[in-house]
Order: sequence, then C-alpha cells, then structure tokens
Amino acid sequence: MTPRDLVITRHAARFLGRTFPVALGRGGIVPPEAKREGDGATPAGVHRIVGCLWRADRLARPCDWALPIGPADLWSDDPADPDYNLMVRAPHGFSHERLRRADPLYDVVLVTDWNWPQAEPGRGSAIFVHLWRGPRRPTAGCVAFRRDHLLWIVARIGCGTRLIVRG
Repeated sequence: MTPRDLVITRHAARFLGRTFPVALGRGGIVPPEAKREGDGATPAGVHRIVGCLWRADRLARPCDWALPIGPADLWSDDPADPDYNLMVRAPHGFSHERLRRADPLYDVVLVTDWNWPQAEPGRGSAIFVHLWRGPRRPTAGCVAFRRDHLLWIVARIGCGTRLIVRG
C-alpha cells in the first residue's frame, strides 16, 4: 500500500495523508467472492481505477483524462447482455443505468475494474466512485464522497492509484 492508494474502510477514506468521510453500499462490505448483481454490497479488495467520466454541462473537467458523459451514455447491468458491465449507448435493449442522471451523483465518476473487462455474469456491475447523497447515505454498492472531496481526490489521482476496500 502507498499514500497514492485510495484506502476505504467502513466510514472513512485515506488518500495522500488526508482522511475523508465516505458512503458505501447498503449491503455493507463483502468478500469479492460473495458479491452479486443487485445485492447493494461494496466488494472488498484491491481495484484499479480505469477511467473517469464527468458531466461537462455541470462542471469543469476534473482531470485531463476524464471523458464527458453524453445523453445517450448508459452502463449495462443486465447479466444476460453480451455487453454486461460495459458502457453502452441508447437505445439499448437490455437493463441498464443512465450515466447522465437528473441528480448530481454522477457529475464525476471514477470507474473501477470490478468484474471488468471480462465480466462474469451476475457477479455485479459497475463499482464506481461517485458523489454521495449525504453523509453515510448508502449507495447501491459504489463508494461515494462529498463533491469537494471527490474533486480534490480526482485531481490528484495518478497512474497506478488503486481503490483498496477493507472489509
């Protein structure tokens, strides 16, 4: 573990010597082998950060490697979909989540390598790092932060930064 790792525990995150409050999945932290689609759990383990998405219509680009979220951008969460746990575009005939949300939760999103790039159907899709609804308000399994904290973190993430979730 290094100071450049984003280390998550049940109620806090550490990154570059700072501590931040965090919100996790309503199902708590589970061992990776127990993670299932729709369980609301955050999988323990070491996860690579593989992308950053953001709403260009709502805020400035948070880092130089961020990609804008467009109106047709979706994320497949259907284990029967050949594109399960991948970003897809509307129209899409399988169950999916809209990335361009009405609320601010996905104004900036870090994408992890949970069950990616070779997704095992049913193991769970899209463990994102995104904005929270409020302190300790649970997510669907993702890791969530206050806006100013997440923007501070995203601006300082480097190649090799890992999301380490401790059970």
